[in-house]
Amino acid sequence: MSKSDFADRVDTSLFRDDIKKCLEVLNNGGVILYPTDTIWGLGCDASNEEAVKKVFDIKRRIDSKSMLVLMENINLLERYVNKVPDVAYDLIELTDKPLTIIYSGAKNLASGLIAHDGSVGIRFTSEPFTSQLIQRFRKPIVSTSANISGMRSPANFDEVEGEIIDAVDYTVTYRQTDKTPASPSSIIKLGETGEFKVIRK
Repeated sequence: MSKSDFADRVDTSLFRDDIKKCLEVLNNGGVILYPTDTIWGLGCDASNEEAVKKVFDIKRRIDSKSMLVLMENINLLERYVNKVPDVAYDLIELTDKPLTIIYSGAKNLASGLIAHDGSVGIRFTSEPFTSQLIQRFRKPIVSTSANISGMRSPANFDEVEGEIIDAVDYTVTYRQTDKTPASPSSIIKLGETGEFKVIRK
């Protein structure tokens, strides 16, 4: 069963309640545990320095390892990247699976999300929950696997450790029972002139 098929069977009032509570947490600088277009993740306001630090603390991750950002509107990409090569739009529009692109020249994001070389990983989502959440929030959100750094990433909610659940400000109910196989996204690093390198297929 696909994620969209699963969404069709979910109580819409529960879906809306999750969105509302997530927005409250994100607007107050908190951290959510939520299903993404890939695996279960930890999220926060990608422009909030303190919120991003909370995510690093929960994962026990050193801040030299940057985290990716989720967006849903391709027209806003230039707000967060200095120069977007034309090929980026082709890659985003043509991909048939989740794709994270690492761009040079990141801007308007929390410093903890930007690598030492000034780059940032961004993925566009069309998954129902994340897409609506980001659209309503009107800003990108952090997406990083819901696990302690170095441990296995959770393919579904049942694999999320209790320590992670206890540490966040809100855990989304939507898709907790979804057992659809999930895996991390593909990753491509894209240069300002359009050259790219595949980091993960």
